[in-house]
Amino acid sequence: MASTYTNLGVELMATGENAGTWGTKTNANLNLIEQLTGGYKVQTLNAAGTGINTTALAIDDGALTGAAQNRVIILGAVSAQAITGAKTVTVPLLAETFYLMKNSTSGAHAVTLKAVSGSGATVVWAAADKGWKIVYFDGVATDTGVYDTGFGVGDVTLTGTQTLTNKTLTAPAIGTSILDTNANELFLLTATGSAVNQLTYANAAADTNPSFTATGDSTNIGINFVPKGSGQVQAAGNTISTVGKAIAMALVFG
Repeated sequence: MASTYTNLGVELMATGENAGTWGTKTNANLNLIEQLTGGYKVQTLNAAGTGINTTALAIDDGALTGAAQNRVIILGAVSAQAITGAKTVTVPLLAETFYLMKNSTSGAHAVTLKAVSGSGATVVWAAADKGWKIVYFDGVATDTGVYDTGFGVGDVTLTGTQTLTNKTLTAPAIGTSILDTNANELFLLTATGSAVNQLTYANAAADTNPSFTATGDSTNIGINFVPKGSGQVQAAGNTISTVGKAIAMALVFG
């Protein structure tokens, strides 16, 4: 009875087979298992022409040559492969495993990851998505599906720079500044260790004004607007002093 292979290419030797080569084949299996659990592969994509081109990630029985027999796979070159159209990347059916994958292509084109055939689920890197994903293949016989686990390296990290969309932040502690989309300072924040008073901003319903209100523990609280140097505080393009004079004149002269 001849040897058989698992769906990821590990050789299962039959009793009485491979006399004198068990050591070699066992070492080959151990090397393959090591690659399956921690191997790293850069896979360039088919760049010819435009539109959808397909690149197959192979599983080679008993060998270390299959691209799909690596845990970490970079799609495109290390320094970003230019592609001229949408790309499809496939793995064989029955492969039940997970991968850490990064779309390292350049160009505004999507990359789709799927099984080589069938109607199983697929994962897509959108044209602007050049990040990491942890993807899981379910190994279903004729319709192997691939799923984005949602735990990609693009998720929020302690030191990374990420864009948060539709997230609710409850009482976030912001350090010293709030920046705009160009990373320029928008607000600077100065913390007072014994602070008990603050500003409360309220939005408003239709035909009602939003408001800044002094709130806190103290009974009487003002609001200070302090210009720098010879600058002036303005309202609707007029300095506050000019506005005050206009109000006074209106009171005097009706």
